[in-house]
Amino acid sequence: MIRAFEETDMDTLVDIWYKGSLQAHHFIEADYWKSQMEDMKQKYIPMSETHVLMSPSGIVGFISMVDNYLAALFIDVAHQNKGAGKELLDFEKNRKSEIHLKVYKENSSAVRFYEKNGFVVKEELTDEQTKQPEYLMVWSGN
Repeated sequence: MIRAFEETDMDTLVDIWYKGSLQAHHFIEADYWKSQMEDMKQKYIPMSETHVLMSPSGIVGFISMVDNYLAALFIDVAHQNKGAGKELLDFEKNRKSEIHLKVYKENSSAVRFYEKNGFVVKEELTDEQTKQPEYLMVWSGN
């Protein structure tokens, strides 16, 4: 079941985001992700429209959108590679006609995931904070 984010979900979402970021972004210092935790909690999640995917045992993952920009898609490490990411992405694809996102070039599993789900690389950029190369990817439902 997918439902709208509730304030009581915040600590769980930040934990999923942090652990997922450490796993997916081994090429960035762990201290960087730790330094971003408070901003996730106070700024980024509150400014986005966030939905969570539930299982009987609790929150499996979440997706955060700012208009047509996919700001975050994170699945609890224990639930990855079981279709949860696709389920959340399809949820937003049914609500939007176009979705943009940025993904680190070195995060090859995420790049493959998005390509498999119809996204195409539009541009190669450099993340200002981490100085890492990233792709701007776009999905269009038209």
